[in-house]
Amino acid sequence: MGETATEHTTGKGLEVKDLRVAYGRGRGRVDVVNGVSFEIAPGQTLGLVGESGSGKTTIGRALLGLAPVVGGSVSFRGHELTNLPRSRRRTLAHDIQVVFQDPYSSLNPSMTIQDILVEPLRVAGVADGHARVRELLQQVGLPDDAGARYPSEFSGGQRQRIAIARALALRPGLIVCDEPTSALDLTTQAKVLDLLHQIQRDTGASYLFISHDLGVVREVSHRIAVLHEGVIVETGDSEQVSLRPVHPYTRRLQLATPVPDPDVQAQRRRRRRELLEAGA
Repeated sequence: MGETATEHTTGKGLEVKDLRVAYGRGRGRVDVVNGVSFEIAPGQTLGLVGESGSGKTTIGRALLGLAPVVGGSVSFRGHELTNLPRSRRRTLAHDIQVVFQDPYSSLNPSMTIQDILVEPLRVAGVADGHARVRELLQQVGLPDDAGARYPSEFSGGQRQRIAIARALALRPGLIVCDEPTSALDLTTQAKVLDLLHQIQRDTGASYLFISHDLGVVREVSHRIAVLHEGVIVETGDSEQVSLRPVHPYTRRLQLATPVPDPDVQAQRRRRRRELLEAGA
């Protein structure tokens, strides 16, 4: 990761302490996240990586106020966010935005791109929303006339650029990126990751980058936290965790990272089977 915009990187970032998320009550209660703690400094990216069902998306939803937090705390820029009343959370919502996994379902097909991007601006009371839309389209590398078109007229990668533009509309300090490249081909993935890099350099925004792919997380993150069954089992510098993992679960994720060489793939599959058979 390169340097980020320094003028936006002062003050507190995201602080998550002993976060617990559970669904249901009594005997039907299911604990999904169990005492997770981490921080994201302003202008930095934390990659949160784990297999399906590990609880990583639930953590992202908890930050957005969309999952039931039963313990711990979440604060951003010094403001406590845990279990805020809905009215209070709305006033802080512009500070934390989200880019979802599927660019095909995250955009309203009946709205033009102009309307999609103006909507959060209108809700926030921004007077000249159209000027901001032109700025956003330019920022994500789309032509000015894209605003008059509909989502169905764009490719998956272009739709994800539109989703990123929508997330940027209110100039948030933190963007939750929930598997934002997993539905894209490798070439388009690389372009979207490059765009996220550039936006962070230009704006100083922080990212929580959620993924099941340790290789992708390494490309975009300053630090990595590995989540397994609702618990962080390893955390550290991006290069250290992805190339020299300590925890057996992280090593399994490393061995599952796609590589183009079929011989290396076969070797990794054998090693992963060995780890699984050993109970690691």
